[in-house]
Amino acid sequence: MADQLKEIGKRLEEIREVRGLMPDKMARKLGMTEEEYLTYEKGEKDFSFSFLTNVSSILEIDVLNLLTGHSPRITGCAIVRKDQGVNVKKNANYEYKPLAYTFKNKKTDPLLVTITPSDDEIELHSHEGQEFNYVVEGKMKFYFDDIIYELEAGDSVYFDSSVPHTELPMGGKPVKFIAIPIK
Repeated sequence: MADQLKEIGKRLEEIREVRGLMPDKMARKLGMTEEEYLTYEKGEKDFSFSFLTNVSSILEIDVLNLLTGHSPRITGCAIVRKDQGVNVKKNANYEYKPLAYTFKNKKTDPLLVTITPSDDEIELHSHEGQEFNYVVEGKMKFYFDDIIYELEAGDSVYFDSSVPHTELPMGGKPVKFIAIPIK
């Protein structure tokens, strides 16, 4: 995982430089200190999906490009077959599977998110726009600022993603949900 963080951080630095942004300006756009921002570029801090979404929006690139270095190439129609595609393991408990990773110039980045139970501290995050989550399998607690909702397979939530939020599995089992951030 540490190597993957360093690779993403290096790509982030390279793309930021190509766009002509200094670290302090990038940090301001993300609402953080320059020192905190640079921990991401050095691969010293794990990336939240919110962070990746915000960065990709600022740099005008696809999240997949930031995560893997590959750019989507297909326009018109893109199919992702089960058990194929790109899996991004954020950490031991959090995995993303982009569901439209080959589609060029998409307006959103739908993801299949799998979260396994952990004892990690709850960390709320936020990003611009709105988001839609649909629970496919399992149960989860959805934290929305100071409110907690319990969701199970078949439930969905649409929310203002600028409000601090997070999702956690319930019942000691993983939860899978489709997340669709809307910019």
